[in-house]
Amino acid sequence: MTSLIDVIFLLLLFFMLSSTFSRFAEIELSSATAGGAPGETRPLFLQLRPERLTLNGEALSLDRLAPALRGQAGNIETPAPLLVSLGDGVTAQRLADLLVVLRGVPGFAPTVLGSGG
Repeated sequence: MTSLIDVIFLLLLFFMLSSTFSRFAEIELSSATAGGAPGETRPLFLQLRPERLTLNGEALSLDRLAPALRGQAGNIETPAPLLVSLGDGVTAQRLADLLVVLRGVPGFAPTVLGSGG
């Protein structure tokens, strides 16, 4: 019984020392909020697919997305709605890359819709 306790403490010590407790990156997610008056601001529609990205039907790359959004940004008090539709096969890393780009462009309230089926 004594040797079993020693092994458990050694395993506990090993896992505590080999773990990292720092966060590499954070993605802020917020819950849905009540909408404003109908017709106030037209939402932008962003389709994310495994190989391509379209903003209101126009094909873009992730590098060109930020400049395209800056021209259509709302103000900070009332951010423009941005609907993000995920296609089948979109990885979590691709979605995270998109959210990092969107974080760098103020004036938008992105809503992730999910897979189109």
